[in-house]
Amino acid sequence: MFWYRNLIKLSTPTKCKTPITKNLLQASLSHFSTANQPPASAQAQPSGLGPTKPHDKPRVVVLGSGWAGCRLMKGLDPKLYDIVCVSPRNHMVFTPLLASTCVGTLEFRSVAEPIARIQPSISSAPGSYFFLANSTAVDTENHEVHCETVTDGTDTLDPWKFKISYDKLVIASGAQASTFGIHGVKEHAIFLREVHHAQEIRRKLLLNLMLSDVPGLPEEEKRRLLHCVVVGGGPTGVEFSGELSDFIRRDVHERYTHVKDYIHVTLIEANEILSSFDDRLRRYAIKHLTKSGVRLVRGIVKDVKPENLVLTDGSEVPYGLLVWSTGVGPSPFVNSLGLPKSPGGRIGVDEWLRVPTVQDVFSIGDCSGFLESTGKPVLPALAQVAERQGKYLANLLNKICKDGGGHANGAKDMNLGDPFEYKHLGSMATVGRFKALVDLRQSKEAKGISLAGFVSWFIWRSAYLTRVVSWRNRFYVAINWLTTFVFGRDISRI
Repeated sequence: MFWYRNLIKLSTPTKCKTPITKNLLQASLSHFSTANQPPASAQAQPSGLGPTKPHDKPRVVVLGSGWAGCRLMKGLDPKLYDIVCVSPRNHMVFTPLLASTCVGTLEFRSVAEPIARIQPSISSAPGSYFFLANSTAVDTENHEVHCETVTDGTDTLDPWKFKISYDKLVIASGAQASTFGIHGVKEHAIFLREVHHAQEIRRKLLLNLMLSDVPGLPEEEKRRLLHCVVVGGGPTGVEFSGELSDFIRRDVHERYTHVKDYIHVTLIEANEILSSFDDRLRRYAIKHLTKSGVRLVRGIVKDVKPENLVLTDGSEVPYGLLVWSTGVGPSPFVNSLGLPKSPGGRIGVDEWLRVPTVQDVFSIGDCSGFLESTGKPVLPALAQVAERQGKYLANLLNKICKDGGGHANGAKDMNLGDPFEYKHLGSMATVGRFKALVDLRQSKEAKGISLAGFVSWFIWRSAYLTRVVSWRNRFYVAINWLTTFVFGRDISRI
């Protein structure tokens, strides 16, 4: 029989001068032997990636893994360029659905797309890499980027500094949440821009729910723990408030019956919520959120304390969970660069998304804006702006390389073709309970289609499902939505 013949082969001793185990042991011990080690200078680690040679493929270095950077890498031709990405995260976040992960409507991995799946050459091509690191400086004269590795916690390796030479550099490092210099925001509020922010919100929300059920807790403290405050009435703040009110009405009222009357949501906005939407849609959103139990407060936050925040009129708002969503501003890295700035402190670019004062440097996404000399307005910090800039620049860089200008200083006098033009495709936002807003006007003053209600909610979900990057995550999102609809949200605190 087949298995019997194999057993005989395995049991038959083979003649070998050196046993396999001995070879393996010698190979293992050789790493620890110091007798035949080369000198220390020969063992020194390389300082990074040096300049490319004329016969090599030119190298594009992309700083960031957001909407702009990932759409750029997806469109770059790996046959033309070596692609190197430097980012503190190895995935792209599908931000329009991030609020849904905070309350268990979606799983966190459903909105995270690995960079290696967006651009496979990052993990397979010999000259393409992904480095988990932060960019600390850019030397435009020597065409180098200075980087430092990202480490977590205190018991990990010390950060390692290295340099990367580039032929073309694309700064797509994004922006950071605006705090407007208000004291206590960074210490006590949670932003909603990354997956770890959503995880922190979820853990704190569920922790407060469970702590509030402990016997003997004062009623005032119970109300504070279960008071969720959202600062910022833009699409992110409104969508999170809608998701949270859905979670409270459908899940908390059923599974935390002892505290269901204590949990509330307050949305604080200095001006008007959803100010970029049609007035009719704004009124619909206010009516629906109020009906869902969200308290709307118009005010400006002056100070944030560990257990309450203070408004400019002197009133105090206690909170157990504080989510800050008031827009974005330039990051410290962008501020540190000696590059021209557009209004608002972003990196200034021309009509072709180039930084005009230096060679071979481009900037896209939330960290960039048109210079005043172009006569164009600074575009809003939206995913659709970043995505379309990434697509345009990928096509432009592919064209430059095909025309012979891929290497450093090779495209000085090259005709770049048509400049970048942006046309707004519209805005969408969900307000919870199977209701959403769809505003397809190109601007607030323009005429166009604007819808609200269940049909808009169906359009919102369909549009975002098609925009999820991979079929794998589209399947995940669809299954998560179906599971939540049938069985409710997962309330496990992991």
